[in-house]
Amino acid sequence: MTQVQVVADPASVLASDLEERIAELQTAGTSPRVALTGGTIANETYARLGANARVDWSRVDLWWGDERFVPAGHADRNDQQAREAFLDRLGVPANRVHATPAHGCDQSLAEAADQYASTLPESFDLVLLGLGPDGHVASLFPGFAQLDERDRRAVEVFGSPKPPAERISLTFPVLNAADAVWFVAAGEGKAEAVAKALAPEGTVHATPARGVSGRVETRWYLDPAAAGDL
Repeated sequence: MTQVQVVADPASVLASDLEERIAELQTAGTSPRVALTGGTIANETYARLGANARVDWSRVDLWWGDERFVPAGHADRNDQQAREAFLDRLGVPANRVHATPAHGCDQSLAEAADQYASTLPESFDLVLLGLGPDGHVASLFPGFAQLDERDRRAVEVFGSPKPPAERISLTFPVLNAADAVWFVAAGEGKAEAVAKALAPEGTVHATPARGVSGRVETRWYLDPAAAGDL
């Protein structure tokens, strides 16, 4: 089932819902397995985390849907941005943070992708995804061969149309094995991509976001501008 929520401040609503879902899973005896996303709206979301006292951040395992293949600690890395936004502030233990290998790790990009795949859980409780103006999700871009990958769980990406050019991305089989997939998008620049992703007709090669849905639920958190073409 796909739910679309149009709210003035999607980052705030998403942060609240994320903590509530984590708290529910922990109350049920689960150590939540969450794949995070990067980007401006995601970092705004992470900056709002910490309000729910029921969440034990020492019992949450975190991965990323994609990562930029740049050196560890680089400002472009999603894990570094998350560290600055909430990981350090909320005391998430290092052994719960499953980052991708970084550039300079003496591995090729393909080897780094395979190593990252070896750390992944069988499935995620929740995957968070942003959306590019071109409809890409994670680092799965329109027309790229990675959209057709069915065997590997994480892949190398060269020539990203959005710099930096080299990245690691989870693939559709992993993303679609998650119980829940929550998209978040804000701004007029995302409106066309949102509309294409949710349209009755279209192709994954034109709009990769069409290829991802949760096994149990799929949610979209949008501000009025991003929902403007719906």
